[in-house]
Amino acid sequence: MKYNKLIDHTYLKAFGTKKEIDKLIDEAKEYDFKSVCINPTHVSYAEKKLRDSDVLVCTVIGFPLGANTTETKVFETLNAVKNGADEIDMVINIGKFKDREYDYIEDEINQVCKAAGEKLVKVIVEICYLDNEEVKKISHIVGKTNAEFIKTSTGFGSSGATPEAVKIMKENVNGKEVKAAGGVRSKADLEKMVEAGATRIGASSGVKIMNDEMGSDY
Repeated sequence: MKYNKLIDHTYLKAFGTKKEIDKLIDEAKEYDFKSVCINPTHVSYAEKKLRDSDVLVCTVIGFPLGANTTETKVFETLNAVKNGADEIDMVINIGKFKDREYDYIEDEINQVCKAAGEKLVKVIVEICYLDNEEVKKISHIVGKTNAEFIKTSTGFGSSGATPEAVKIMKENVNGKEVKAAGGVRSKADLEKMVEAGATRIGASSGVKIMNDEMGSDY
């Protein structure tokens, strides 16, 4: 298996400058990662820099809390696609989910998918705030939507992906794919997530993973 094409090479820190984004892009080209995952402000720049490669541009919507209004997330998505994003990683509203407003969650995901058009959408559910039954429930909800992926974490919560959560997601998301993100810092971590059912990995340690070294947190 080519691990490089599982990895969304990620830089989402608030203080990132062009220097960090250039480094991320250069590494993504060198290792031929699946995508770079970056904040929306960098999408247009990254799209231009990656035109001569098959590395995709992934960005985040409603990040990192998911507490924006649906209308805001839709606008963010339209803007990201206009600027050249290939993939959209959106954060659900965890508070609404905890309030059992399941129709709201499903509708919001589908509105973002509609705004994304033909672009792939991944739904971030931030498992650190959910128990296993809630992970199962949100997986069922995502499984009914037009999104292609469910994703474990933003990397900004109290913890990240676990093989257990990935397995629950894979078993309950109606055939959709799973992205494991947050805390995947080594090849061993990646392999555990893949064994549990993940087909995409979000990590800032992509280079270290490829070189079988230990990286830092997502």
